[in-house]
Amino acid sequence: MAGNRTYPHSHDHPHHDGRWQRIRHQLAHLVTPHSHEAMDKVDAAMETSREGMHTLWLSLAILGATTAVQAVIVVVSGSVALLGDTIHNATDALTAVPLGIAFILGRRAADRRYTYGYGRAEDLAGIAIVLTIAASSALAAYEAVDRLLNPRTVTHLWAVALAAVVGFVGNEWVARYRIRTGRKIGSAALIADGLHARTDGFTSLAVLLGAGGAALGRQEADPIVGLLITAAILLVLRDAAREVFRRLMDSVDPQLVDTAESALREVDGVHGVGQVRMRWVGPTLRAEADIVVDAHLTVVQAHALAVEAEHALIHAVPRLTAATVHTDYRSTGDDPHAALAHHDHRIPAATRVVSTP
Repeated sequence: MAGNRTYPHSHDHPHHDGRWQRIRHQLAHLVTPHSHEAMDKVDAAMETSREGMHTLWLSLAILGATTAVQAVIVVVSGSVALLGDTIHNATDALTAVPLGIAFILGRRAADRRYTYGYGRAEDLAGIAIVLTIAASSALAAYEAVDRLLNPRTVTHLWAVALAAVVGFVGNEWVARYRIRTGRKIGSAALIADGLHARTDGFTSLAVLLGAGGAALGRQEADPIVGLLITAAILLVLRDAAREVFRRLMDSVDPQLVDTAESALREVDGVHGVGQVRMRWVGPTLRAEADIVVDAHLTVVQAHALAVEAEHALIHAVPRLTAATVHTDYRSTGDDPHAALAHHDHRIPAATRVVSTP
């Protein structure tokens, strides 16, 4: 048996247990139409994309202003460390472009070709961001090495120091805002972008070291700091690439699986829980689960139990919007795990009931 339904309910209320709660939810489902499944998904996608777009545009404005200030001082001072910081700030601002495209695509409803919708566009945006970070770090490293081989005097050190502080403040504000929004809407790409901005903020402070060394007559301090900034950016590149890779490989937090299994075991009539699978599709989760029920249940009764199980899953797991529950049966005295181990015991496909609007 399989059930597949998207519920528009909020996830922030406690688990529902007890007879009264079950009755209340059954009544709620009687008066809540399920024919708007696709519309519910579109509305949720639009809400998250609007919030994501607002974050991106505001971040772009802040980082754009920061980059402009630093670029002017780079021209005046000739600081290669500040140049590296400016490059990365500009890169961080420009990553709003692929993310913006991804959020716009994510608003589109699923169709017969893209049956899971367009949420994966955010993962593709994450790849673009990783490649952009890699390219910008290579450019900064080249400039730093060139300055070591061809030294030049850094001037207007007070302005360089001021630009470093401006860069830190702008990046840290953007980082916190992006990470907070990314976690709220479940966007790995936005979180990766926030981590990049945070490291750019700390590397902005490193520019102060180069300015201090130059003030003491150590002109090589400026390009050395530029190389250190590049190394720090490479660390962020590693973390961002790992996050995007995990999302592309359908990785989820194991704690989410534990939560799902616990929720299924608490459903009356479920005698065992088999494999639970989850995957991210953009900012939302989808799940599949196997449960064991009594063999004497009718198809209608087993279907109702599967619906109750998927409802429990959706309410227990944050950002889970759809779940498919497969039922296996056991005879009296059978081991529930043994029932799950034999797929020929599963209810034949011809007699499965699929939840429909």
